[in-house]
Amino acid sequence: MVRAGGIVFIVGAVATLVTVAPLFLGTEPFPPIAYAVCMLMGLGFLIAGAGILRAIAIQRREARSVSRSAAA
Repeated sequence: MVRAGGIVFIVGAVATLVTVAPLFLGTEPFPPIAYAVCMLMGLGFLIAGAGILRAIAIQRREARSVSRSAAA
C-alpha cells in the first residue's frame, strides 16, 4: 500500500508541475480536469499513510503474540 501510495503521489506531483507550468510560461492554462488530476497527490499521501498505519498494526499484533507465547 505504501508503494502504491507513493506512485499515486508522484503522478499527482508531476500533474501539479505540468498544470502550474503555463502560469509561468504565459501560455493557455489547461482544462479543469488537469487540476482534478493534481488531487492525486493528496490521495497518494493518504494511501501511503494508511499503508504505514496498517504495517504498524500488523507488527504490534505479531510482537504481542510472540511476547504472550514466550511468557506462557
